[in-house]
Amino acid sequence: MIGTDSQVHCNRTVFITGIVIQNERKGAWACIRKTIIPRKMKHLHERISYETSLTEEVVSLFTDDRKDKMFEIVLPFLYKGGSFSMEGHMDIGSGKRNKTREFVTEMVSRIESIGLEPKIKPEAFVASSYANRYTK
Repeated sequence: MIGTDSQVHCNRTVFITGIVIQNERKGAWACIRKTIIPRKMKHLHERISYETSLTEEVVSLFTDDRKDKMFEIVLPFLYKGGSFSMEGHMDIGSGKRNKTREFVTEMVSRIESIGLEPKIKPEAFVASSYANRYTK
């Protein structure tokens, strides 16, 4: 699961991209990548689009060869319920009160176009919880 969140500070905007590999019922491995833009990004669409771009950038590092190697690790556990999928978590929501609802179709299409299963709030915990924790 890969997702990015951002936070606007007084003189910069901090973006955190989280990568989480989940081993259900046995824990998870996670890391972050921090990107700082030295200005306030006040426009919501710009920030959401840049969050999606950073997620796309990290996903591009997972080449087919690398994904095949990861799948080979999971392969012996398929009969025990193991699986391998890649999800793109976005800190956007479709609720009536959510300011990001107008961007859902655009961002979901971008994530789908790179072969990830898109997740938005409330299922997008890598962006909305994990990455969010490190943007402060």
